[in-house]
Amino acid sequence: MKKLLLGTVLAGVVAIGAACSNNSSMQGHDMSNMNMKEENTAQDSSKKLPLATNTEVLSGKEINLTAKEALLQINDKVKLPVYTYNGSVPGAQIRVKQGDNVKIVLKNELPEPTTIHWHGYPVPNSQDGVPGVTMDAIKPGETFTYEFTATVPGTYFYHSHQESAKQVDKGLYGTLIVEPKNEEKVDRDYTLVLDEWMSNPDEGNMDMSGMDHSNMGHGNSSDDKEMDMSSMGHDMSMYDIFTINGKSGSAVEPLKVKKGEKVRLRLVNAGYMPHKLHLHGHEFKIVATDGQPLKDPQPIKDELLNIAPGERYDIEFIANNPGEWLLECHGDMEGTDGMKVKIQYEGQANNTDKENAKENLPVVDMTTYGKYEVGQFTLDQKYDVEYTMDLGTAMGKDGMIFTINGKTYPDTAPINVKTGDLVKVKIVNNSPTDVHPMHLHGHFFQVLSKNGKPVTGSPLIKDSLNVNPGEEYVVAFKADNPGNWMFHCHDLHHASAGMVTEEKYTDYKSDYTPDPNDTTNKGE
Repeated sequence: MKKLLLGTVLAGVVAIGAACSNNSSMQGHDMSNMNMKEENTAQDSSKKLPLATNTEVLSGKEINLTAKEALLQINDKVKLPVYTYNGSVPGAQIRVKQGDNVKIVLKNELPEPTTIHWHGYPVPNSQDGVPGVTMDAIKPGETFTYEFTATVPGTYFYHSHQESAKQVDKGLYGTLIVEPKNEEKVDRDYTLVLDEWMSNPDEGNMDMSGMDHSNMGHGNSSDDKEMDMSSMGHDMSMYDIFTINGKSGSAVEPLKVKKGEKVRLRLVNAGYMPHKLHLHGHEFKIVATDGQPLKDPQPIKDELLNIAPGERYDIEFIANNPGEWLLECHGDMEGTDGMKVKIQYEGQANNTDKENAKENLPVVDMTTYGKYEVGQFTLDQKYDVEYTMDLGTAMGKDGMIFTINGKTYPDTAPINVKTGDLVKVKIVNNSPTDVHPMHLHGHFFQVLSKNGKPVTGSPLIKDSLNVNPGEEYVVAFKADNPGNWMFHCHDLHHASAGMVTEEKYTDYKSDYTPDPNDTTNKGE
């Protein structure tokens, strides 16, 4: 098994842990994971945990991962207890080639059950890692072997799907890179993972330690609803540290380049908030989204790339402007300032750049980006299955809930398909303030229209789609991967509070039958 440190030319992994958004986009979040950081410094810790290590890169015929606890030094002031794969946040980068048979052995050394979900990857349903749907959660001390063929190249990631609102927030994620057979070579290839953290969850006017999304409400009157809605936004502001590769601000390792080099940045949002990133001093092209290539991407300069939870974007630029430049998050949250990384030209000591995180810049519109061509699906063709997904926020009897067609999981109506069906889904966000990044397991879908307007750029193939309040998208896909698959919001707080449905193949019979008496499995 080959091991390389993450800072090499092959891959630099940057984990960004904060949202570049403003406070309005934070409303509706829960604090279901706050108790995970109740020990937020080494001296507070009741047990001696090792310091998190640098992220390594793993390849080979068999890859070994261990889920275990550690202490993550985010900056010179904050050290947090975290969950890791192989002792680092992000966890080990798995790097394989298209066509490889991938075998990953996970050992669970955490104090609670866990799994791995291969986010965005069309694995066989039995390998999807959703407790109670495709497998039982892996109990402490146990191991489980995942196996699949790397059929589709691109940038993906993996994370826990067991109580994921808590475990992913605690750092349990890593990246999966599948190199194409005929890859266009670049000189530098860095991976940047975005995330958000709370430096002091115990501070404030309430006990955060046991809070979760389901018990935040205190009543059902309209006054209570308004109070709870607004308090959600306040609570999300507790995410006061944004990180890149588990580090924040000056602790983020700079990206080294040389003049004339072609540089690829793989941007992965493992957090729960959208982040708007600005690359200073250079034109860049968005060459892929969610691992899927874009047709003839045009150069962009001084525009923001909005990366929602669960999304991945690959961008490339030519290092043709020597100096020191920033890739930084734009916004006005407390943590925004920490989500930036320096791009340093080797042999150049002059600092030629200034921060401008509050500058108002346009956001790239992906529905008009790249060269138009007819994709696999069109708006006016015949579909075997059509489904409307009405996304909403409401107050349930126990507090805030997030609904699909007025229901919460497991009472949401599934998308019933059979193998070979062509499926069209209309996604409408009727939540007043909540952003819903919707993620479909096991499939890619083509985005056909936004707010009634057809996509006029490159065919847009994704597995995660950010839907802002009031927006409507139409997407289509082929039911070509039999199984029972989750379709849920990747603000995992929203998923844990109900915003989940399933795509169910009526002609599929799973080899897995969940034990109705097993309370271990918590797939959201």
